[in-house]
Amino acid sequence: MILLRRELGDVLREQRQAQGRTLREVSAAASVSLGYLSEVERGEKEASSELLASICTALRVPLSEVLGHVSERVAESEALTAPVSLPVPQQALVSASAA
Repeated sequence: MILLRRELGDVLREQRQAQGRTLREVSAAASVSLGYLSEVERGEKEASSELLASICTALRVPLSEVLGHVSERVAESEALTAPVSLPVPQQALVSASAA
């Protein structure tokens, strides 16, 4: 099952690490406790829209960009877990309905 909070946390962590910044630096800039930011990044806590905006501002990344990355990740996960429909020969359908 796809958990939005995990995907969001992964994207936030990747953004922070790409900038070479520590949790402590970003939590101070976002006025969020270090422990809470860590929980958000691990997908253990749901970030409110206000908190998410504050974290994005601290990371100097537009919220729309973060959400775009999350959307892409969710779409990829859905594609990997989507049921595959196999073609069923017409004869099999006729036999099944006759039974």
